[in-house]
Amino acid sequence: MYPIPAPTECAPTGMRQAGRPPRAGPNEEGPWKPLGSRCPVEGAGGGRGFPNLGRLSRSSSLPHSTPETAEFLGEDLQQVEQRLEPAKRAAHNVHKRLQACLQGQSGADMDKRVKKLPLMALSTTMAESFKELDPDSSMGKALEMSCAIQNQLARILAEFEMTLERDVLQPLSRLSEEDLPAILKHKKSLQKLVSDWNTLKSRLTQAAKNSGCGQGLGGGAGGYSHTATATKVETLKEEEEELKRKVEQCKDEYLADLYHFATKEDTYANYFIHLMEIQADYHRKSLSSLDTALAELRENHSQADPSPSMTAAPFFGVYGVSLATHLQDLGRDIALPIEACVMMLLSEGMKEEGLFRLAAGASVLKRLKQTMASDPRSLQEFCSDPHAVAGALKSYLRELPEPLMTFDLYDDWMRAASLKEPGARLEALQQVCSRLPQENLSNLRYLMKFLAQLAEEQEVNKMTPSNIAIVLGPNLLWPPEKEGDQAQLDAASVSSIQVVGVVEALIQNADTLFPGDVNFNVSGLFSAPGPQDKVSNRPAAEELPAIAVAASAPAPAPAPASAATKER
Repeated sequence: MYPIPAPTECAPTGMRQAGRPPRAGPNEEGPWKPLGSRCPVEGAGGGRGFPNLGRLSRSSSLPHSTPETAEFLGEDLQQVEQRLEPAKRAAHNVHKRLQACLQGQSGADMDKRVKKLPLMALSTTMAESFKELDPDSSMGKALEMSCAIQNQLARILAEFEMTLERDVLQPLSRLSEEDLPAILKHKKSLQKLVSDWNTLKSRLTQAAKNSGCGQGLGGGAGGYSHTATATKVETLKEEEEELKRKVEQCKDEYLADLYHFATKEDTYANYFIHLMEIQADYHRKSLSSLDTALAELRENHSQADPSPSMTAAPFFGVYGVSLATHLQDLGRDIALPIEACVMMLLSEGMKEEGLFRLAAGASVLKRLKQTMASDPRSLQEFCSDPHAVAGALKSYLRELPEPLMTFDLYDDWMRAASLKEPGARLEALQQVCSRLPQENLSNLRYLMKFLAQLAEEQEVNKMTPSNIAIVLGPNLLWPPEKEGDQAQLDAASVSSIQVVGVVEALIQNADTLFPGDVNFNVSGLFSAPGPQDKVSNRPAAEELPAIAVAASAPAPAPAPASAATKER
């Protein structure tokens, strides 16, 4: 007979004494033993700010931490873990409410977004109402400017909302819909793996106990049962090792996620700070535009018939001030109206017939000049009216206190124009150009390079160098006015023809007189129109064509001296 083993060695589970756990071997872990009693990362440093990482103690876990993840986390990382869900809810809720604050079409470009704004609808209504009023009446003038400022405010609002979407809404959406859900998914995966691991270790312990009981039963059927139990134990050990490896891998990913979240929390907080900064910038721009418009509105409203000098006054530091003062105040090399108008004309006006010759609407021109002075980044709406843009450029040149080509060199320009021999005339023009002040020379060179490019399209726009010189020459150079000097006025008609000759020669020989390339978008403030925004050197003409103002059929005759004086 085989000996019957003592009950205490292999008693069935249901026969164990209450409260007495089964014993485990020296290298085994029973199901009653905390998983963290042997930390898989024991001895690993917790990193800066997380000194308790790797010290696995249930007593340090916080109330909201799950037992499965608390085994791997120190107190610091448990606190980080508790902030995951609230951070996800905060990002989601703020994104939802902030999205509802947008007035424009979400995700649309500037033009589409502006059209959907209530401010733009208001501006359109004002424009339609203005057509029924006398534009010279005080109500008509106020309504016209109100229409313009509402349009400008709509564009400022659209720019604000696009910035808000890019810098705040999109990051919050990624945080609440992608980043934090990914971390929480890793957490759930780790919890399930740890739970499965604990279950498998319980089964392994029980199988090992059963195998130990089977060893005392001897051979025969008991021996077969023992072999099967031993095989099961080995299988369970392999499964336990594989599951342990998965737990370690998932644990490492989850810890890395928590570290990343902890180090990025300041960045997430900056989303809300940046929201305030964007709002402050939006309100500053809106207030600046309103202040500028209100100043002009009040001045126009208080003057029954304002003089030309008064109407130019609101265009702070741009129109009606000296070139040197304008450049110094704005920190520019090329005058703002010259660069802005040239960039817009390069974009959409080079093939416009009669450019600089056909007049634009007075209200549009005035609004363009106002926008030029208050917010030059909002000039896109005027690109479709090249005649208004050309008028704004002519107006700037005409309202300069001193012509771009200067009073001091007036006689020198006239002497150069009187020379008949083309080579001598060209040399004389070069010498006069060299005596221009640097700021005048830079702006004259910039302008002549553009006009030379405009003349290249004369087959379409009908603006030959002669025609351009006729309409722009009197705005670039005029004699110093001497009150009571009738001879000066009488000579104006003669000098105007010579001025046209000088300007025409400057356009025709722009590459010789002003060598080198010109980057028209010199300030980078405006969108480059394309490959034609630079002009390279072209071979100079061998000789100057004869200057015959009257021979240009499409061009109007030069204005008499008195008319030119009144225009200025």
